[in-house]
Amino acid sequence: MFKKIKNFIGKIYFHPNFYYIWTIIVLVLFIGYWFRPLFVLSKYAFIAFVVASLFDFFFIFFGGKVSANRKLPEKLSNGDQNAILIELKNTFLYPIHINIIDELPKQFQKRDFALRFVLEAQQQVIKKYQLRPVKRGVYRFGKLNVFISSPIRLAMMRLQFSENKDVSVYPSFIQMRKYELIALANKTHLGVKKIRRLGHTMEFEQIKEYNKGDDYRTINWKATAKHTKLMVNQYQDEKSQNIYSIIDMGRSMKMPFNGMTLLDYAINSTLAFSNIAMKKKDKAGLISFEKSINSYIKPDSNRHHLQSIFESLYAIDTQFNESDFERLYSFVRHRIPTRSLLMLYTNFEHINSMRRQLPFLIKLAKKHLLVVVIFENTELQELLATKPVDNQSLYHKIVAEDFDIQKKMMVKELKVYNIQSILTAPHNLTTATINKYLQLKSRGLI
Repeated sequence: MFKKIKNFIGKIYFHPNFYYIWTIIVLVLFIGYWFRPLFVLSKYAFIAFVVASLFDFFFIFFGGKVSANRKLPEKLSNGDQNAILIELKNTFLYPIHINIIDELPKQFQKRDFALRFVLEAQQQVIKKYQLRPVKRGVYRFGKLNVFISSPIRLAMMRLQFSENKDVSVYPSFIQMRKYELIALANKTHLGVKKIRRLGHTMEFEQIKEYNKGDDYRTINWKATAKHTKLMVNQYQDEKSQNIYSIIDMGRSMKMPFNGMTLLDYAINSTLAFSNIAMKKKDKAGLISFEKSINSYIKPDSNRHHLQSIFESLYAIDTQFNESDFERLYSFVRHRIPTRSLLMLYTNFEHINSMRRQLPFLIKLAKKHLLVVVIFENTELQELLATKPVDNQSLYHKIVAEDFDIQKKMMVKELKVYNIQSILTAPHNLTTATINKYLQLKSRGLI
């Protein structure tokens, strides 16, 4: 009995209007000490206020019910906006003012989250809000607190729904699905620039009628003479090539951008890139390394293989130590005997740091098609776009220009040793990576 009374009292709250009106009545009562008419007015106002408050409490606690339920997805997509749904139902015969305070996971660090709206009489609605996680792992949602008040808006009742629930944040599967359409055609979509096909592989597919833009070198003269119209040979990309995503988990990948580390951008890109490679009938594999080799998944293209990559990317954990490229080279030399495409996600902030690892990159490029992904420092790009107003800002801009030049020098130096590279901003990483892969494939280099 005592517990029920305690729970009932715990639901009772006062609306801010209650305190505002109470303050006004007290002030008028105080002034009425000198002005008798105000004193009388304040007494009647106080009685009306108490009666209205009692009626409001009765309407809220006994006039009907409000039910709510939070709908969480099975998993959240890292770096993307994820929709969270709240179902509400009002059985009151009058509109109810709703204030929802959801106990969000501590990773979001949101202490002011609230949804406020009016739920009409006998209405059932679904409210939606968005959350953008920036780190993989388990996120715990707490209780769903719903504060309701009547049109009088003096009393409030707190209701709690949806028990604590854990949801895992995985690499960006939303981004992966977004780019999945790219694998369906030679013309790319969704922000990836179109690629002019510079050559073809030797895997013959069919003979078709010539269309404007087809390579005239593929004209089949015998078929042309037979059909009395231009016919061309059509070739398809070679399939079942080994494609490896190699993720550097070292300290250079700890740099943040828009709340996420470069490592998480690389992980998201790897998932989307591996999916595209498998849609193109190539075999996707994975290597992650730091001081040692963290994970290794052999390349494959069966329908369950992407899930293995997905889970492995989710589990990647690092202390952001110094990366050992020599150990990476030794591992690749012994475990990957056939020529493969190696998409290496790393980051060099200074050209000297790249030169220290250059001997191992050169050795990798001798046997494999190596693509080194380097990140642009977007903060420097913003600084370069500003106009200096004093000596200090001029000095900062000169330093920024030096770092920007060094990034471009890295790309040129890698090219000297026949090493492909991508220099991109973190938010464009997936687009740039997939585009590079399709470009290399269109040139017949893999």
